[in-house]
Amino acid sequence: MDKDLVPPHTSSLGAGPWNEATLPDRDRLLQLILDLAVVHGKVTLSSGQEADWYIDMRRLTLHHEGAPLVGRVMRQLTGDLRYDVVGGLTLGADPVAAAMLHAAAAGEGFLDACVVRKAGKAHGLQRRIEGPDVAGRAVLVVEDVSTTGGSPLTAAGALQEAGAEVVAVAVVVDRGGRTAVEEAGFEYRAAFTLADLGLT
Repeated sequence: MDKDLVPPHTSSLGAGPWNEATLPDRDRLLQLILDLAVVHGKVTLSSGQEADWYIDMRRLTLHHEGAPLVGRVMRQLTGDLRYDVVGGLTLGADPVAAAMLHAAAAGEGFLDACVVRKAGKAHGLQRRIEGPDVAGRAVLVVEDVSTTGGSPLTAAGALQEAGAEVVAVAVVVDRGGRTAVEEAGFEYRAAFTLADLGLT
């Protein structure tokens, strides 16, 4: 069966802040992650290790129903935090940040998004962080899946160098990044764990 052909489902915005209660958005997003993003079969991870499954979150964060759900659930997850910019290391964080920007615009207030490059550009304005200026602003670092914490920590370091205040790190799925992020001194939130996905 084609993983992109998932029947639509009526969902609701729900209210933040996150309290881990059963919310229609979170329930539906979990189902879509299982239907679209979890791929079973032998794969080689970036570490060189082999695994029996892989989480390809771009199949979810760039999906017509999945993306809006990601935005709303991540806003609910972080509804008690004060931030006005959201972003992370390209590429995994980009659709998450964009989804949250649109979720905020559809609700109340505003939220800017930014893209953190893996390295600064060698031409043009030579910016490492694309989008509105982050200096002096409160930024939430996001990621789709975090295995080691490396990507959000790289993004957090670049944002701090640019003068931003990193308020927390929030991921859609935690695959093991919590320890490294918390040891670096950042609050860490995850909408889902591997246990939620039945992958432990």
